[in-house]
Amino acid sequence: MPQRHSKNNNDLAFFTYDEKRKLGYGTQKERLGKDSIKPFDACSLCLKPVIEPMSCLKGHVFCKECILECLLAQKKDIQRKLSAHAAQQKQEKEEEEERLMLQKGRELDAFDQQNHGAVPQYNDKNYNRDKNGFHGANSVKATSYEEEALRTMKAFWLPSATPEAPKKVEAPSTDTVCPEGREKLRLKTLFPVYFTEDTSEQKRLSSHDKTYICPSCKVTMTNTLSLVALSSCGHVFCKKCADKFMAVDRVCLVCNKPCKERNLVSLAKGGTGFAGHGDHLEATDFKHLGSGSGLGLVRPAAKT
Repeated sequence: MPQRHSKNNNDLAFFTYDEKRKLGYGTQKERLGKDSIKPFDACSLCLKPVIEPMSCLKGHVFCKECILECLLAQKKDIQRKLSAHAAQQKQEKEEEEERLMLQKGRELDAFDQQNHGAVPQYNDKNYNRDKNGFHGANSVKATSYEEEALRTMKAFWLPSATPEAPKKVEAPSTDTVCPEGREKLRLKTLFPVYFTEDTSEQKRLSSHDKTYICPSCKVTMTNTLSLVALSSCGHVFCKKCADKFMAVDRVCLVCNKPCKERNLVSLAKGGTGFAGHGDHLEATDFKHLGSGSGLGLVRPAAKT
């Protein structure tokens, strides 16, 4: 059966829909694979397999060294911002005191001039400069026309016409935050996480990579499973076993340590700076069609 005429008709002055698809025009979509999703046992900061894993109460897993360095860097940054804020407040206080002193001196000079006819002598170095920026012994008072011209003049290269916008340093927050969830995070709220490694003879002979299992049902942990960690002891179980045993018996199945319902923390998985998890596993990219668009480097879209 012959193909449609629109796919063979290539003598038109414009691109057809089929030609645009072959050139990679429009929005290209591609399903992200396993390599683009963060594993459950990877650090949320370095994206490598965790070493001495620690978790926050929101279930974000980090290497102990990575999260301690992150919190220390945040504390140093907070101290720097607090110092800058204190210095700005001190400067504003000094400027306010100087302004009040100069204002009081002008009032006294005006009072002496009114009562004794004396010419006031100002010690303010900025007082001989009027609001339009004219200064010096030969300066004259600007007329209303000159004031209006200076106000509307867009001569940014003149110092007298350049607007001044003082930089305001706001008071910083003194709380450290989780680098993944952006919620408040303190060192004492972190708890260690212990994964149960699969030490069976068959698994040890078949693979050199570490695999983890649920200590209750012995199911291999992957990103497809919802995992729960106990903040009281740090052991990790699959959500099915956690809801069936720990939530009812209120005790850890590994170390028999008592736990409460609030100690069940769901571990976050998937999602990095370039990939999502759940319903956001499709990458999209829009490409224009025209000169300079690099059509020679565009991969043709796969037919569906």
